[in-house]
Amino acid sequence: MAEPTPPALLPPSFVFGVATAGFQIEGGYNGPGEPTNNWAPWEHAGRVEPSGSAVGFWEDYEAHLDRAAAIGLDSFRLSIEWARVVPAKGVVDEEAVERYRAILQAISARSMTPLVTLHHFTHPGWLPVDLWLDAESPTLFLEWVELAIDRFGDLCQRWITTNECNIFAVNSYLTGVFPPGRRLDLSATMSTLDHLLAAHVLAYEAIHAHQADATVATNNYSLSIYELDRLPLDLLVARAHGVAREELTSWLSARRVQHYRMVGKGPGPIYPMVEDGLRQWASAKIPLAGALPTATAAIYAGAHDRYLDVAQLDYYAPVAAEHLIVPFTPTAGGRNLLPTRLLWDDRPDPGQFLTYCLEAKDLDLPVWVVENGLCNRLRHAKSFPRADGWTRPRYLAENLGAVVEAIAQGVKLEAYYHWTLVDNYEWGSYEPRFGLYGCDRPRGNVITDTDAMGYDAAGAYASIISGLRAGDASVVVRPRQP
Repeated sequence: MAEPTPPALLPPSFVFGVATAGFQIEGGYNGPGEPTNNWAPWEHAGRVEPSGSAVGFWEDYEAHLDRAAAIGLDSFRLSIEWARVVPAKGVVDEEAVERYRAILQAISARSMTPLVTLHHFTHPGWLPVDLWLDAESPTLFLEWVELAIDRFGDLCQRWITTNECNIFAVNSYLTGVFPPGRRLDLSATMSTLDHLLAAHVLAYEAIHAHQADATVATNNYSLSIYELDRLPLDLLVARAHGVAREELTSWLSARRVQHYRMVGKGPGPIYPMVEDGLRQWASAKIPLAGALPTATAAIYAGAHDRYLDVAQLDYYAPVAAEHLIVPFTPTAGGRNLLPTRLLWDDRPDPGQFLTYCLEAKDLDLPVWVVENGLCNRLRHAKSFPRADGWTRPRYLAENLGAVVEAIAQGVKLEAYYHWTLVDNYEWGSYEPRFGLYGCDRPRGNVITDTDAMGYDAAGAYASIISGLRAGDASVVVRPRQP
């Protein structure tokens, strides 16, 4: 008698991948004779560690893609960098175009599907650092999108237009950790978010005009503050939910209430109170009526009733209050002098990850997790374990357990992309390490077989993928019901 087939834990077409970004992995930006982007002024002024050679992907992409394929991945997420393809106004670098085309072909040759991001926190240095405060920025971005479709559209049909609009705006003008480095400028934050979202709407229309069956979306960083997370996504699907423009404010208000009913406030006695204060501040400072006027006008003037083909979420550490700490708090390798938490101290919470996946269900679209990962610190060539004892193999098992549980609870979750393949340039520093594989930069970007903490994280990911495809639930750990 034949052995019974184990029950399917994933839909047949489920996609496993890794996510990357060009500026973080390619190398060759902002030096003499190299293309420059909006991070060049900070690199040249010594405000951040130079990006330099990054992890050498531009020169050695075949080896990186071989590692990704060996894991058993279905897809590879990358960005095509505007600054490299258009290094000066009106100038297209045809050699860069051909290299990107070769990379896309190499991905497909390894039976992986490319997922291409067109703006991953960077734009050409010949444009102002404050580009996204300009009302013309969506139109300027559209020119880049149309060029990218023309040069690469025959090799790719899955697109992310603008990566994490919300976190780009927040980090540029609220926390100041991205160029231009302004802090607590809420007006600039919301204007940037507005223009980025409008740029996505224009890009969505342009891509679909050329590729009717393309999959186009923008991914948000999961964040507990409604106005800085779910608001943009709700706007993009409002018309598909039958919401007339005059009804928009009341509908968004109801969605905000629903968001706060679902998402957590952090552990302990302090964080819930701080989180409540942040939510009240956001509600008072960012009225839902007219919060994103340029994007709203584009959405309601457009030809489509929704401007997302899939709901994409990035999940790391969404509770806003938990990012505020007492300065001089102990951290891996010393003390944190800042009032904000460092990436390697972010709290993993697979149960909360499940909650965000469940919340995404109400967008009435397939759900893709396009970033999810764990950080540890490497400083002065010394790698530090996490203070909480988490490892990447455990993180993968428990977070993919949340994915399996979300599917079991009816979420049409179709893809999971781990951040990232190889330790890379994390926006000003090489200290944060997220890779399934480590990178020994002092020895010439030697890729190690283990991650920065010495674990076979890539092997763990491969085993989980193989097990889940075979219906083996024991390879993951499902979180408790939220």
